Amino acid sequence: MDRIQKLNEFLKATPKDNFLRHALALEYIKIGDDLKARILFEEILTESPDYIGSYYHLAKLLEKLAHRDLAIEWYEKGMAAAKKAKDNHAYNELQAAYEDLDS
Repeated sequence: MDRIQKLNEFLKATPKDNFLRHALALEYIKIGDDLKARILFEEILTESPDYIGSYYHLAKLLEKLAHRDLAIEWYEKGMAAAKKAKDNHAYNELQAAYEDLDS
């Protein structure tokens, strides 16, 4: 059984597990299924805006898909969430990516 199948099996038992959904989204990116990855990241962040790790990956994916304005929006939301959570490491990563995109 491949990783995507395994993650989907686990998600049947706990469908709202953000760690599993985030991992599944990353697997979709690996195989080039960007739409499924985007949907998962957006679901995670809509339902759990404090799940800081997904902001970076969603914004990077949007950059890759040439959705620059949306990427900027998600970087900004992520920076605000990281600041609120006092997660300086995540904040700095998001800010660096944001500044790279904005330059």
